[in-house]
Amino acid sequence: MAHKGGFAAAQIAVAVQVRLSDLLAGGQPGSERGGGALVGQQQGRAGQWLRSWGWASYNRWVMFDAAQFVTQIQGWGRELGFSQIGVASVDLASAEDGLRRWLEAGFHGEMGYMAAHGLKRARPAELVPGTLSVISARMDYLPSSHGPDWREQEWQGLHQPLQGSVALYARGRDYHKVLRQRLQRLAQRIEQGLLEQGLQQQDLQEQGAPAAAAPSANGTAEPSANGAAAPPNSGAALQHPVSWRVFTDSAPVLEVELAQRSGLGWRGKHTLALSRDAGSMYFLGEIFLNFELPPSAAVSSHCGHCRACLDVCPTQAIVAPYRLDARRCIAYLTIEHAGTIAPELRPLIGNRIYGCDDCQLVCPWNKYAQRARVPDFEPREPLQAPELLRVWGWSQADFERHTEGTPIRRIGHERWLRNVAVALGNALASGRLEPEQAAAVQAALASRLEDTSALVREHVRWALVPERGIEPPTFSLRMSCSTD
Repeated sequence: MAHKGGFAAAQIAVAVQVRLSDLLAGGQPGSERGGGALVGQQQGRAGQWLRSWGWASYNRWVMFDAAQFVTQIQGWGRELGFSQIGVASVDLASAEDGLRRWLEAGFHGEMGYMAAHGLKRARPAELVPGTLSVISARMDYLPSSHGPDWREQEWQGLHQPLQGSVALYARGRDYHKVLRQRLQRLAQRIEQGLLEQGLQQQDLQEQGAPAAAAPSANGTAEPSANGAAAPPNSGAALQHPVSWRVFTDSAPVLEVELAQRSGLGWRGKHTLALSRDAGSMYFLGEIFLNFELPPSAAVSSHCGHCRACLDVCPTQAIVAPYRLDARRCIAYLTIEHAGTIAPELRPLIGNRIYGCDDCQLVCPWNKYAQRARVPDFEPREPLQAPELLRVWGWSQADFERHTEGTPIRRIGHERWLRNVAVALGNALASGRLEPEQAAAVQAALASRLEDTSALVREHVRWALVPERGIEPPTFSLRMSCSTD
């Protein structure tokens, strides 16, 4: 589900890196280690920094308790609805080989941007120059309205041929918007806290210089978090040494790798992040920061010999433990894939019209899944248990109205109809419809045989051909592994 995205308006990109080890090195202005708070392109300005702001500001840095500051960040995160916050370093070299082999195998399908960015995904400091630490955040999305038997209810929904299945995460507000706004607020609070520790606002104001700005694509300066602007690479970078950038499934970031190194969980065999306390029903977001914070303790794996997620996958997209072929994944096929769905995979999709939760439903750790701490992910009525014939009848305007503000909106009406056509075809082939139900489905499909979209027409013709599919295997929680 990774998407391309850009800088937030409030982000700052300056040629300054702040290393905790350098801050604590001490020294005198002009000495070999003096004023080591500024490294990289600004290393030669360390003495200038000390001379400009004096020892009072420098001493605040020396007294800085980084571990306590991380605890503060975690508290601010909880106030914003995040359930867990951790810190990772930027050295992901050990993940590069696996990423390279995954791309070489073509498992990313049509998500060309993943290959375009190459190994930058495993190199945070190249993706965002100057990054020294990555803050990972977890936000649970299981709706609070779901009872303790929610997994059983979801399984039952998969066996209702005329009821569509939408992945749990997509039934409420678009998580990109929810997380991005809250990550930005958290990043701004972190920036404020760091400035209060050393470069306080009065220090900046006394210099009378504007804050640094982030160069845009055309080389001009964009407003910083403080609303001021300065020419790219100007000396004003010294006036505002904190920079950050937030991500939430919006750029080629190795989210799960960073989550594991941040102590949020481990990579499950289905390739999702797993937590002993929260299962996998959560979103991940990151803040790339040009300040070095102490990393959290990484989490070890607790999947053991369990292979429930591999066995349950309708299309066998998990080709090996920790290895997913996106080209076979129902989530990819119904969301990321823009074209024709391979005929041999269509019967296996069942009634899933947007995404797939099977590997999460069968995972034993999800009996510990936590309810969302924000109301945004409560399901909207049309998407909780959508009637296939009803959503098949949506016009373009209906689709946009019912999916406004949700992640479903981005696939568009055409792909939505493609997905629903497959589900209706599978309902016809299931042999579980009453004659009048089957007649209603056939009539509804036939109404779009002359649809303006060739993509829709092709899937409608397929859906109307009887005796062409196989019944996907049936799974239940009783087949799940144990967490012991």
